[in-house]
Amino acid sequence: MSRLSLLVRVSFACVLVTVVAMYAAAPAHARIRKIQITAKQSPTFGGYSWPGVGQYEKIAGKAFGELDPKDPTNAIIVDLQLAPRNARGKVEYSFDFYILKPIDLTKGNHKMLYEPPNRGRKTIAALNRGVGGNDPGSVTDAPLLANSFLMPQGYSMSFSGWDFSAGTSTADFNTTITLPIAHNPDGSSITGPSYEYIVNAGSSYALTYPAATLDQSKATLTHRVHLNDTPKKIPASGWQYIADGTAIALLPSGTSFVPNDIYEFSYTAKDPTINGIGFAAVRDWNAWLRYEMKDDAGTANPLAGDITRIYTEVSSQPGRFLNDFRYLGFNQAENGKQVFDGMMQWIAAGDGISMNYRWSQPGRTERNRQDHLFVEGRFPFANVMTTDPITGKTDSRYATCTLTRTCPFAMEIFSANEYWVKAASLMTTDPTGTKDLPDSPFTRIYFMSSMQHGTGNGASKSNCQQFQNPLDSQAVQRALFTALDKWVTAATLPPPSQFPKLSDGTLVKPDQTSTGFPPIPGVTYSGLKTTRYLLNYGPNFYATGIPTLNPPTITPPYQDNPANGRIYPSFVPKTDADGNDIAGIRLPEVQVPLATYTGWALRASPQDGDGCEGAGQYIPLPKTKADRLASGDPRLSIEERYGDYETYSSFLRKAIDNLVRSGFLLPSDAEAALNKNLNNVLNKNLLRKK
Repeated sequence: MSRLSLLVRVSFACVLVTVVAMYAAAPAHARIRKIQITAKQSPTFGGYSWPGVGQYEKIAGKAFGELDPKDPTNAIIVDLQLAPRNARGKVEYSFDFYILKPIDLTKGNHKMLYEPPNRGRKTIAALNRGVGGNDPGSVTDAPLLANSFLMPQGYSMSFSGWDFSAGTSTADFNTTITLPIAHNPDGSSITGPSYEYIVNAGSSYALTYPAATLDQSKATLTHRVHLNDTPKKIPASGWQYIADGTAIALLPSGTSFVPNDIYEFSYTAKDPTINGIGFAAVRDWNAWLRYEMKDDAGTANPLAGDITRIYTEVSSQPGRFLNDFRYLGFNQAENGKQVFDGMMQWIAAGDGISMNYRWSQPGRTERNRQDHLFVEGRFPFANVMTTDPITGKTDSRYATCTLTRTCPFAMEIFSANEYWVKAASLMTTDPTGTKDLPDSPFTRIYFMSSMQHGTGNGASKSNCQQFQNPLDSQAVQRALFTALDKWVTAATLPPPSQFPKLSDGTLVKPDQTSTGFPPIPGVTYSGLKTTRYLLNYGPNFYATGIPTLNPPTITPPYQDNPANGRIYPSFVPKTDADGNDIAGIRLPEVQVPLATYTGWALRASPQDGDGCEGAGQYIPLPKTKADRLASGDPRLSIEERYGDYETYSSFLRKAIDNLVRSGFLLPSDAEAALNKNLNNVLNKNLLRKK
């Protein structure tokens, strides 16, 4: 071992000992002090009763918590020391909650699924076979309820507010959080640089934080059409503050922001909310449900004494929230025990969230055309120890929970879109981009081949050049959720990780030669992907979470431009001759294709050529050999591949059976997958029956 390696290991060991001591000495002060039930429906789901489990009830309301700013376990929360305190010296906050549970808990499975809502909205319908919406208990369709995924197993479910960006409306059980505002020690307003990235704003745009001054010379508004255009400054005569500096509007009055064009607004803001409290709110809510019997006023915990396991289920933004939740140490409750046993992360990859920073905006999500200057993707990216080649720091997303023995098992499931727009390869390669990483003992990584960010509408182009990608991962998520439960409760190892690798040539540079993407007529290929930089927000930002430069200085072009900062190399999946990704979990539609499916897409006019955000592409194969020859399409036609409906059906059934055997599809979902694809062929008259 080199002397440098030894010094690094000794230094890191010292840091670990310090962290362990900090957590061991932490007093238990943070807690939920009161719950207020505002709605109860028993039974809910229209009175439907599941065999062996019985009926469910719905309980919704508001919870009130407090944090001790002197507690070392809360020290990671930026600006907590500057929050107002109550008579007990604690920092108060509150949030909305929503619970679904068996009326008779003895008939449940004593496990709870927790979902941190996406911008206040519940996304459980995908996992729960369509039973969801923002008020899942209002679903009364008996066949739908009978086919649901969670209730027949006896799961309790909970949702709670954590996200400042979710707003204040509680209509339709939207889950919000009320946070304190940080002030200077003398009580005066904190001011500092804030930044807004604006598209599709209409006639006005509400600022995340109020302006500290209405002096327009202290602010800058710019406009451009394409990402790589030089921003043009809009003069003070072209815009104004409205609503006492909480919003801006263009002049003359009534002028609308041009849809899909890019506007950026830099200004001095005041009164930052302490957004990092959202992490503690989720920690303390779930710990209270799991470990406490009642609140301080004697109101009973609806799940008191019942929970033996808590799993999470997410879609996108809250997955990035939980990445940071786990990394920052919040999976250890104030009583020292574990909060979550398992996490099913969907389309979050290795990114975090713009939250535990001053002037943060949790609702933002970076893609190659949007929100690329908000803090989201920062080292560490991986679940195992790596060393940052830029800063020299050694770390892992599991470092803290490993020390406190509170690590959850996790299924990291993500789409091809995360490779193209969020540099997801950094989750499975070292930060120099030279080698693959091993699995963490706590995680499995599953790449959904050729998928976009979520399920698109294959009949809609929206703002993109091609139809959106309709591939759907819901059935795979159910299989992996089942595997996660077995991993936690029975130590049954889940299916091996599935993702593209440098070592076997399935993880490559984004140019067309490297990916092997075919030259399909009418399809533009540019290789546009997000570049992961170490952005400069001013001195000590990455230590304090307080920016002095916001946004960081960036100049076009945005992709792979060393002038914008040091770059962490990232890669994308290699494709087969059809343009479908080779590695990963290949859905039946990818194994037995009728189209090319991509995780990337480009915009149509007037922003032609820019990235089309989370969308992918659905590019049908030519139907016949004559169609292929007439268009010059290099992809084999449907007719040439399968010949007839029966041959296609046999190939499809084999692909589905392989997914079931591999543990990526439940037998109960297999028939539905078969019928969906066969009906698609018949409805579109793509193949003839014998």
